[in-house]
Amino acid sequence: MPFTLATWNINSVRLREGLVADLLETEAPDILCLQECKSPVEKIPMERFRALGYTHMIARGQKGYNGVAILSKLPIEDAGDKDFASLGHARHIAGRLENGVTIHNFYVPAGGDKPDREVNEKFGQKLDYLTEMRDWFHAERPERAILVGDLNIAPREDDVWSHKQLLKVVSHTPIEVEHLGAAQEAGGWVDVTRKDIPEGQLYSWWSYRSPDWDAADKGRRLDHVWATPDIAGAAHGSRILREVRGWTQPSDHAPVFATFDL
Repeated sequence: MPFTLATWNINSVRLREGLVADLLETEAPDILCLQECKSPVEKIPMERFRALGYTHMIARGQKGYNGVAILSKLPIEDAGDKDFASLGHARHIAGRLENGVTIHNFYVPAGGDKPDREVNEKFGQKLDYLTEMRDWFHAERPERAILVGDLNIAPREDDVWSHKQLLKVVSHTPIEVEHLGAAQEAGGWVDVTRKDIPEGQLYSWWSYRSPDWDAADKGRRLDHVWATPDIAGAAHGSRILREVRGWTQPSDHAPVFATFDL
């Protein structure tokens, strides 16, 4: 059963309902995982998405902050959620397809501005969140699983516009990269995007603060698609839809796609 999956930090699903609908119409992924929905579940505009063929939704939400959702054309059942680092935030959800594949949708905390847990509580929460992800994957080794989402870390040197200039900037600091790597290793996760596109600069996020994000191109690859080794070989066709960052009133993230022949 081949299917195409996309992940996208939408930065308010209600504010950008039209952009989600445009993506669903033009690209028609079988599954779309959204982060930072900023909406209670009952207020997610499912009627419009349902009309486009996305008849299944699993979501966790909260008013104004966080929130994750999986929209699917394919039957999918709720496989639960985890409250990593006991933050009480809607940051993780899992869904299981009929072929037994589990999809985990994550929104890892951004971590604030200062990469020092002693002066910045949010940075400590981010590291704790990643540590608990690692411990969970150690305890319950995932199989036939896909992990997607805004992980808020650009791990490789070519995942940022300037490795040297961002070494002390939250999202690319060595301690964050180390924590993300430990979580990835604990689950045996394969970075599907980099399996398909192994070389070169690759970004999925460009700051709103840049007056000309496209020309400046000071991006970071914060959004990821991973798979467990037993199904990673079935993944192909990875791409980041950079042009979506240039749509009217866009999210600061671009959607990341992959196809799985399972």
